[in-house]
Amino acid sequence: MSISRITATEAHLLVGDGTAVLVDVREPDEFAAGHAPGALHLPLSRLADGTAVLPAGREAVLICRSGNRSRQAAGLLAARGVTVPDVIGGLLDWAARGLPVVDARGAAGTVV
Repeated sequence: MSISRITATEAHLLVGDGTAVLVDVREPDEFAAGHAPGALHLPLSRLADGTAVLPAGREAVLICRSGNRSRQAAGLLAARGVTVPDVIGGLLDWAARGLPVVDARGAAGTVV
């Protein structure tokens, strides 16, 4: 099973041109503290138990704090026959590259 991985910059470009939706697999408190603008929140636990459904019509790209949980989520989905790339280095790398992070109110967020 091969898992596709992309950089934060590549993910930002895909999301920016409307090709993809960024799916944040972190826990609710982490997402509320800081996430990429427009990201869809689907915690890893919901992907693991099958209660989360990926959006239709656009490619999904998975992201978490450091890339570990998003890679795990990509593996779970790959085992179900769904190929979804994840972001190398996660939101830590996203923020380090100067890409936007917002909190639940839309103000400047923090990656936790």
